[in-house]
Parts: sequence; structure tokens; C-alpha cells
Amino acid sequence: MRTARFTLDPAFTVGEVDPRLFGSFVEHLGRCVYTGVFEPGHPTADADGIRGDVLALVRELGVTAVRYPGGNFVSGYRWEDSVGPVEDRPRRLDLAWRSTETNRFGLSEFISFLRKIGPQAEPMMALNLGTRGVAEALQLQEYANHPGGTALSDLRAGHGDKDPFGIRLWCLGNEMDGPWQTGHKTAEEYGHLAAETARAMRQMDPGVQLVACGSSGRSMPTFAAWEAAVLQETYDLVDHISLHAYYEPLDGDVDSFLASAVDMETFIEDVVATCDHVGARLKSPKKISLSFDEWNVWYMSRTEEQVSALDWPEAPRLLEDSYSVMDAVVLGSLLIALLRHADRVTVACLAQLVNVIAPIMTEPGGPAWRQTTFHPFAQASRYGRGEVLDVRVDSPTYGTQKYGEADLLHATAVRAEDGTVTVFAVNRSRTEPLPLEVALNGLGPASVVEHSVLADADPDARNTLAEPDRVTPHAAEGTALEGGRLTAVLEPLSWNVIRLA
Repeated sequence: MRTARFTLDPAFTVGEVDPRLFGSFVEHLGRCVYTGVFEPGHPTADADGIRGDVLALVRELGVTAVRYPGGNFVSGYRWEDSVGPVEDRPRRLDLAWRSTETNRFGLSEFISFLRKIGPQAEPMMALNLGTRGVAEALQLQEYANHPGGTALSDLRAGHGDKDPFGIRLWCLGNEMDGPWQTGHKTAEEYGHLAAETARAMRQMDPGVQLVACGSSGRSMPTFAAWEAAVLQETYDLVDHISLHAYYEPLDGDVDSFLASAVDMETFIEDVVATCDHVGARLKSPKKISLSFDEWNVWYMSRTEEQVSALDWPEAPRLLEDSYSVMDAVVLGSLLIALLRHADRVTVACLAQLVNVIAPIMTEPGGPAWRQTTFHPFAQASRYGRGEVLDVRVDSPTYGTQKYGEADLLHATAVRAEDGTVTVFAVNRSRTEPLPLEVALNGLGPASVVEHSVLADADPDARNTLAEPDRVTPHAAEGTALEGGRLTAVLEPLSWNVIRLA
């Protein structure tokens, strides 16, 4: 097979990676919270009911901003149900997922969970703009963030949280363009409500960082027109606009599935163009950042039947996709797409964190384990910090039904503050190894520290309760750096991390 090539040069960069690019998502959906993050009585649970085995894996995963409490769930969310003495919290019907919400895990418990992860974990709070509005958003903001001396801040202290939660990042609703969303609105209706909410929140705290709802998918019939209408109302009031995308191999079209990042990159570039068009029309020097706050591989075609069959259970097993090696390679490619646009994508949340289309799985009363998709995310979060270098690949291609000719190589590189360079690369070929050559111009590294590979002779191999470590990264052989030239061979259908120093 023809060799794939690219050149790295410190004079040609994309931008600095915002740590929030490695965010995740905790929604009150299925078992993400109950028997996932939170399981009082579990052998590893602490005094607050947080599973210690899950906490350790979350730290290893390296997540930063964590979006909460939804998702579709948030459009029926009453924040006051989730605070105060647990025994006084009401049970509610969750219309989004036809489940019963007990509110045993609420806002205070979520903030406590993040603090246990560590200082890198930041709350990203979603507001209910489906069934509620400006007043309720302000009440939640005062309860969560005001130091004290007011009714709601003193109520928080009375509930045992003297110190404010310090929530800086807020989502102005969720997927309000979607007809499935409780309280669905037109772009004009939502844009007006988002603008009024943003103005009011900035009156309380000018430093809040706000995310307006963009389209819930590039395939939405209102895509781009929605963003343009919403930003016309909110451009000077918000910092980010959201993007959501999920991918699966539909109708057996595996070749297109492997090239899912082609769609993700086009989605990002289309939203950037729309944002900048509105900014130009408004004659604003401001640039809107992108919050890709839901993304993943999700076998969504199975979901509707699962949900419609429910009769209001507590924490049912929903959306518990088991991920293969192929899924992990696609997820790695999606991470590469986000890094390649780090100049504008400054927040991203892998949906979700535990059990629900998640990198971490648990059994009630039993163990927790890493899915195949855990590994690319953990490696990208650990080694993808610094400045993204501009990568223009010269690669052999293959044909896809959805995207035409796609490169077999998908790659990016990040230069850390200490001068080390990490190359992230995916070989999309299912059958052939891919030779790779990288020229390093004006970069310091002189040796290969590590070439880690996630691949398997069985592309359907996966980690399960019975075999939790069936799939793990392994070391590649023969990768070398001599005279400023890196050479490697990428295994078929593989995610690769090549570290240079």
C-alpha cells in the first residue's frame, strides 16, 4: 500500500487545546447516576454513596467539564426537587425517558462528586428552558453561586453547602430545535428566551459563560438557519453555541461509519461559517466558540423501541451499548476531529460518563470496567494538551457511500509546553496496514518514547463483565525517528498514539 505522509512544523499551528475539550456528561438517564456514579451500599461506596471504583476510573479517564443534569431530561427538570434533605425530595415522572426520578442524587451530590474527581472537574450546568424560563434560571444561579445573605444562598447553606458551587459554564437549554424536546420551540422563540435569560444571568454575574443551543444534528431540516436565527438574538450575550452528533453503522455501511469524522469536521466548519457570517452581518469583532457538548458512537436506531416499552421504572437499563474495537477506532477519529478544530471548539462532552453509551460500565453491587472506547479518550486527555499542529495528510483513499473518497489516514499532532510531540492517528483500512512517514521540521524531539496501538484481529472484540480486559492498547514495533523523519506502520483498523521527545 502507498505510504501516507504529512509534515509537522511549529510555524503552522491550529491553536491551543482548551482542557474543556475533554469533558463528559452525566444525565439522569438509565443507570448513569443510579448504580453508575451513585450506589449507596456498594462495597466501594463512600459515606456519600459515590462508588469508589467508578471514581478511580473517572480520574483515569481524565474528564474535565461535566455537563449535568441533561440532555432531554433537563427540559422537565425542577432544580428545587434536587436539593435539601433527601427524605423530603419528591419523586417525579421523567417524560424524556419514561422513567421515575427519585431525586436521591441531586445538585449538591453532583458538585460533591466533581470535587472528589479533582480540581480539573468543572460543572457545566444545563438550564431548563423547555418548561421553565428566566425566573427559574436566576433562582438556580443564586442558589448555586451567591456567597450568602439572600434567601436562596442562605437556603443552600442551610442544606449543608456553606460554600457556593462556583458554576461558571451554563447551557441555555438543550436541543430546543428538536420536536422530541419537551417545550420544543422555533428558532425565533428560543432565541428570544435565550437572550432574555442570558441578559438576566449577566446582571447577576457578568462573568458567566453561556452556551446557546445550536442544532441537535447536522441532518436537522432547520440546520444553519436555526443557528443564524438564534445568534441574531444572542450573539453579544453568549460565548458558545452547541453541536451534537452521534454515529453508528447504518444498514451495514461500515466504510462510511469508519469515516464518521468526515461528517463531524464538516459539521464544525459549517457552524463556524454560520457564526462568522452572523458576526460579519452584525459588524462584531467577537468570535463565537463551539461547544460540542454531546458526541459519541451511539446505536441510536435501537433506542426508540427501548424507551417506548418502559412503564416509569427507576433507573432502567437503557442505552447500554457494548463497544467494539471498531467503535473505539471511530471514537478516536472523532477525538482527532475535535483536536483538529481546537481553535474554535473549546468545549466538548463525551456523552455519557457511566453505563449510558459510556466508556465506563458497572454492575449493581459488582465491578466496574473500561469499555474499548475508554482507552482513546484517556490517552487523548492525557497527551493531547498543548498546541495543535496543522496536519495536512497525503494519504491513500477508499470509497464510501456517504462521503465519497475518504483518506485512510486520519491524524493530528499536539506539541506540549515542554516540546514533546504526540501524534494521534487512525488507519481506517479494515484489512491493510498503512505505512506512515512524518517529517518534523524545526521540532526538538529526537526519539520515540512510545507507540501505543488499539487494534485486534477481531474488530468486534469488546470488554465485558466476563472479560473486562479483553481489549487494551499494546506496543507497536519498528517505529523510529531518525534525522527528523518518523516512520511507522499502522495496523489495520487501529487507533495509534505516537509520543516523541
